[in-house]
Amino acid sequence: MSGESGQPQAGPSHGGLYLPNSERNRVGVLRGVGRADAQGPRSWIQKVLEQITDSPRRRVTPSEVVPVAVVAVQRYLLEDEPRDRIRKPPLYCYDVTISDGVYQEKCYLDPSLNSLVYKNILKVGIEMRISRVSCVYNERRLGQGILCIDNVHCGKTLEAISLETPFRNRAHEEIPERPLRGGKSHYLALWNNEDPYGDIWLTNKQPEEHNFNNTKIISLSQLEMTWTNRRSFPALLVRILHKSKLRYYGKPDKNMIEPYQTFLEVADSSGTVSVIMWNALCPEWYKSLRVGLVLLLQDYSVKKSYPVRTQPLPADPQIKLISTMEICLNLRDPPNNIIIIPEKQVKPEWRLPKLNPRFITRSELDDMPANHICDVIGILVFVGRVQRSKKKESREDFWSYRWIHIADGTSEQPFIVELFSTSQPEIFENIYPTTYFMCTQLKVVRNDTQVPKLLYLTTTNESRVFITGPRGQPYTNDPKVKNFIQWIKAKTDSGELKNTVIGGYYPYPPVPETFSKYSSSLKVESLLTAMSEVRKEVEDLQYREQKRIAIQGIITVIKYVPHSVATGSASTSETLRDANRPSTSQAARKESQSRERDSKQRQDLGPVGFQCVQATNGSLSPIKKKRILQGPHAKPFPVPQPETSAQKKENNLGLASTVQRQECVTARVVGKARKTISDRWESPLWREKKFDLIDHQYYSHVYPESIPRKFSFEHKKFLTEQYNSQPAKYVPPEGRPPKLDNFKSARSLGHFEVTILGLNHEIAMDVAFLPMYCPEDIRTSEIDTLLTCMNYSCVYPQETADSDRVLRPRALAGDIIKAVTELDREHIVGILDICNLGNNKVEVYLQKIYKPENIS
Repeated sequence: MSGESGQPQAGPSHGGLYLPNSERNRVGVLRGVGRADAQGPRSWIQKVLEQITDSPRRRVTPSEVVPVAVVAVQRYLLEDEPRDRIRKPPLYCYDVTISDGVYQEKCYLDPSLNSLVYKNILKVGIEMRISRVSCVYNERRLGQGILCIDNVHCGKTLEAISLETPFRNRAHEEIPERPLRGGKSHYLALWNNEDPYGDIWLTNKQPEEHNFNNTKIISLSQLEMTWTNRRSFPALLVRILHKSKLRYYGKPDKNMIEPYQTFLEVADSSGTVSVIMWNALCPEWYKSLRVGLVLLLQDYSVKKSYPVRTQPLPADPQIKLISTMEICLNLRDPPNNIIIIPEKQVKPEWRLPKLNPRFITRSELDDMPANHICDVIGILVFVGRVQRSKKKESREDFWSYRWIHIADGTSEQPFIVELFSTSQPEIFENIYPTTYFMCTQLKVVRNDTQVPKLLYLTTTNESRVFITGPRGQPYTNDPKVKNFIQWIKAKTDSGELKNTVIGGYYPYPPVPETFSKYSSSLKVESLLTAMSEVRKEVEDLQYREQKRIAIQGIITVIKYVPHSVATGSASTSETLRDANRPSTSQAARKESQSRERDSKQRQDLGPVGFQCVQATNGSLSPIKKKRILQGPHAKPFPVPQPETSAQKKENNLGLASTVQRQECVTARVVGKARKTISDRWESPLWREKKFDLIDHQYYSHVYPESIPRKFSFEHKKFLTEQYNSQPAKYVPPEGRPPKLDNFKSARSLGHFEVTILGLNHEIAMDVAFLPMYCPEDIRTSEIDTLLTCMNYSCVYPQETADSDRVLRPRALAGDIIKAVTELDREHIVGILDICNLGNNKVEVYLQKIYKPENIS
């Protein structure tokens, strides 16, 4: 491996409190650095700096604490400093840019506060009060120091922040931006290490014509046979067939300025080989190189290939795959010489390979084997929110990914794709439904023994994403691409592309139908999590991280919450208060809250006056009844049926109270007979145990960002931002942004609050069950219980014109509640999805239930 040593000194160094040639006060902190009018408003930042200069301890509590706005939160790796004798794991640091309305200031966030960023509590666009600050100096440099934030209180989100406020310190405006501490020349992306971030990443490399008269060129096959006996190498003339995502390999004890690596798979007429681009060459060239370009490579080095890495399949099976050597490109040793050759200058006699896409249609996917590599093209009909999963080797490093659905017109089913970041943030963060979408080098994931059958695509290291449409691309003449263009044109002309969906909680992949299959799919030391350990699992979760765990317990309460009530948001303070309540009074307090909430629902939902009876299996006709499903059986262009007068009547039915405190509603009217269902069930065991609990954890609230929304092209920018990760820099909104609740839900069902009691009857936990459905399915007669419906995972409803077959949410709620009553006092294993939405918002979803006979 080749690398570079960093030249900058370690420690605070870039743009601190000191600037040369400025008037200094008695303690060395500068006067004259600020640029505000002397007669204008007084800067709080300037006041704090003056307090620090008067403090012998370099740490002060500001005499006045006023709100400042957070303009940027930027991340970087801080390498070991000279005083560090013990090697420590990667430590990511954060620079926070604040504004007091007079000045902006870039500050160093004390690492003890990093958790505020991990949880997305400290984020751009909020009001923040800093109650303790300090100054950190670099002892190897004269007078240079930085302002350090030691204690903060994060407040509300601000409607707008002015970006015209000047920096107090001009060094903070320098381009390219540099971190305040350490020797790194750049910041990392805020939420992963794969995405290029900042102004060091150039995009201006253009093709240039080259005179080949005096250029000696060697073929790859000749180089393979002779490279061990050569000291210098002739030029290579190759085409890029594959380009990998970036790999960041920075470590605290490795003083590399820009520790990046990427792979290019290149080929000529004689073979294909891997080219490795190292370090500072990546920011210079990565964004300018794309698949299909022809390169002239000079002054490169050759080394024996790394045996562990697997090369992707060659685009042309007739071309030899050279796996014994690798080409290395470095900024120095030797210095690189890369030229992009214009396509018009490429001669046929060079016989450079053409790109050979492997497009498959959705109808062909069903017959593709596992691990098959393919390309797909289609239109996005669902774009899920960005999620994060922890990398195995580090608790601070994460993958970013999202689930998407792509339709191509060859099947009623869409492609389901697990789209990881491909080092293309400009695309990954700006995709939305109705966009043309092409993705290369996808791998087929399937398991035909699971119920339902598992079948989806996932990105690989060489996957690339394109959203510009087929016109002008080299694959335009592919027959499958032509068929797709014809299909999408017909759909566009008929207006059928408006019913698309964005965001929300997406429970995929589905949990296997038996616990043994679930266990075999995991690679963890412990399969089960004790109920007492769930709170720690929740607290350890970082922003947008989603984790699946298994617990044992007894279902004691289930309650249906209609959609109109389910989307009401709880404040952060309420969430924290619930989490920290004294455990002895939790059950009684929750019971009181439940009564208040139910009373409000009765007022909101309409008059009470219908007699309630216990729901039975015969409450709905099995022919007309639409069952809840949870599995990948959605059709490509789903949209809920507009509410009919019958549904409106049903949703206005009131709740009544029985001696068992079960709230009931009338489900539907068939002919002249009224049929009713129960909205809540409570086990006798719960009435015995709920006041004796030592802990009751509340995670059943469903926040608005977890409800999938019907996509609106008019508000595509707002909706896209809602389901992306939090940005590193503040972006002013365009006009007054709408509220997420104003957008119609893509599902009319509410959710269920499920209380699970621990086996020792000491701890209880409230979780949410968020059923998804499709209105008809050939398995209708099979989907009769809560346990069975969890085997499926359909996301969105299909439009239907048959008013007699309109989905009845409350009727379905009755079916599920009835199914739960059959589990009274039974020990079950529950599979839970834990989701951290940031800013102290956590949801826990019940994804699967295993009864005792299904556990062994």
